[in-house]
Amino acid sequence: MLATLFTDPGCPWGYSANPDLTVLRWRYGPALRWKVVMIGLAESGQRYVDAGYTPERMVAGYADFRRRFGMPFQAAPRSHVTGTGRACRAIVATRLQSPGLEWAALRALQLHWFTTDLLLDEDDAALTAALATVDGLDAAAVVAAIDTKATEDAYQRDRAHSRTAAGGATSYQGKSANTDGAERFTAPSVVFTTGTGQTLEAGGFQSLAAYDVCIANLDRTLPRRAPAESALEVLQACPEGVTTQEVAAVLAPSLVEPDRSAAEHQLLDLFAAGQVRRTPMGDDALWRPA
Repeated sequence: MLATLFTDPGCPWGYSANPDLTVLRWRYGPALRWKVVMIGLAESGQRYVDAGYTPERMVAGYADFRRRFGMPFQAAPRSHVTGTGRACRAIVATRLQSPGLEWAALRALQLHWFTTDLLLDEDDAALTAALATVDGLDAAAVVAAIDTKATEDAYQRDRAHSRTAAGGATSYQGKSANTDGAERFTAPSVVFTTGTGQTLEAGGFQSLAAYDVCIANLDRTLPRRAPAESALEVLQACPEGVTTQEVAAVLAPSLVEPDRSAAEHQLLDLFAAGQVRRTPMGDDALWRPA
């Protein structure tokens, strides 16, 4: 089954959905083929400035996301408000140059966007540094390709695809947006499509149960993995690294809220035993197998 994810590395809603998306990747594995489509929220930070946003206001808003959804965020404001256009193009360039690594590139840019003071409209100092954390990716080559015609054409196709929400389920639920003249999907909308062309939309920010019920109604032949039995098992399945809340979400049994504290205790024990690596990220960490 194809899962088309409409998102943007600078959207806090798209970023905060990562625990649920990580559960889906764990639960269904390669049976779900992910296609990452860039929305392209803002070519520059001016759109946000015109709407009254400041670096301080944005950081204050991030605190609410941190409390509600558990992903790590930084507390210090940046020097200025940035757009998302170049970061989106970097992910598209990754898809063109290294197919299969675009998900890891998206995660790397999200984590650096929300947990550091890097300005992701700066190529060398920020985009290259963030993408260099993706194993197997030539970050410098990706950033060099941002302004090529091939990248720009593919990025504009992504933007056009993202702006096809009118009349669909996402629009019906009030989860679409129109910020530049066309009704678009908001992050993190997911459209599930079977091999026979049947589709269901989970538009905008949804719960894990909403994603799961879409899949259950489309194809019940997909293998469905039980929750992980240990934090180490989660890390081994996600070598690009996961946050504490993501680990807790994958460990949680059905209808049970993720136990972040228990997950963190497991991770700290593994770290003390030298079995995992811990990279500080905002008020949390990114955990990888040693």
